[in-house]
Amino acid sequence: MKLRVRVEKVAHGGVFVARHEGRVIFVSGAIDGELVDVEVSEDSGKFLRADVVEVLEESEHRQKHFWPAAIAGAGGAEFGHIKLSHQRTLKSQVLSEALQRMAGIEAEVEVQSCPSDLDGDGLHYRTRVQLNVDQSGTAGPFKPRTNQAVFTKTLPLAVQEIEELGLQLKNFNGVKRISIASSSTGDLQWMVDDKVNGSERLVERVGGRTFRLSSGAFWQVHKDAAGLLTAAVAKACGELGFDPTRPNLDLYAGAGLFSATLSNSYPGAQFTAVENSKQAVSDGSKSARDLTNLKFVKSDVLQYLRHLDTKPGHFDTVVLDPPRSGAANKVIEQVVKLGARNLIYVACDPVALARDLKNLVEAGYQLRGLESFDIFPHTHHFEAVAALSLG
Repeated sequence: MKLRVRVEKVAHGGVFVARHEGRVIFVSGAIDGELVDVEVSEDSGKFLRADVVEVLEESEHRQKHFWPAAIAGAGGAEFGHIKLSHQRTLKSQVLSEALQRMAGIEAEVEVQSCPSDLDGDGLHYRTRVQLNVDQSGTAGPFKPRTNQAVFTKTLPLAVQEIEELGLQLKNFNGVKRISIASSSTGDLQWMVDDKVNGSERLVERVGGRTFRLSSGAFWQVHKDAAGLLTAAVAKACGELGFDPTRPNLDLYAGAGLFSATLSNSYPGAQFTAVENSKQAVSDGSKSARDLTNLKFVKSDVLQYLRHLDTKPGHFDTVVLDPPRSGAANKVIEQVVKLGARNLIYVACDPVALARDLKNLVEAGYQLRGLESFDIFPHTHHFEAVAALSLG
């Protein structure tokens, strides 16, 4: 079914809102303000999903998409038809609306560019790429909501080392997925299913620390992101009045990106990094052998907090970097019980952040600062760092 609609505004998830006969339509490939013809792809009963087939009145923010594979349906660059400056405006709107609607927080937040993207085109930033392989052996990004890989000659969002490896040009019959990673020190590793090729370990250097990561380990995707986020967390600590003599927690710590860099900066402070991935704990512990003020604990965060035997106020600062779904309500309840003086929440989803901030503010915390960074150009994703204090 084809419809002609006026696009109203951006929505969370990289789509835009339009309406037809009182029903909401989530439109892909549009820009706010445009008049477009769309093809309906899904009718959920409550709303419709649709794709732009023709732009009748074009936004001044529209540009030619840089990636032919995206035009053919490949996922991973859903904002590529929008100029970078307006992408950041849209992301700022999504964050501000989520905070107001879900948490009752009025905040105008500017989503900032990464340093290497400031005057650039927002390409060649991804240090981690996953290619899915379909039944035909084609390796590439999946079409959204399908199991069909889209063939692509280029990977314009990947750093040059990954694109030049050329794995997207090969056929991989019998393979499920290919994961490729490049480090800031020049290591290159690719995994064909579980078989590791290239560098056995990836070495990353951030904030005066060296991290040695095993195959498949999580790390920030954008080449600037690790340094940018550690600087933002350190800045938040300073603005909140971090006490360098008190114990602190790093929850969902991964390999200890934040706790290791903070431990390095504050040798008198004690940090405990809690992470449920055995691999990440092993990598983090080995990378932080020289830090006597940092301890890693392999545990589910909720279980760790439930069994923690400390008095309220024992910890000065708690850093949280939960998965995209955010910290569960039960985790937030346990964090509140800690009574830590400061909280620093690193988020990659604005709706999850707003939900958790609502609960924290209702429990007595005040939002003291909020920064946001466009570490996923040409997608709807971005990162935010919220600083809170008790009372």
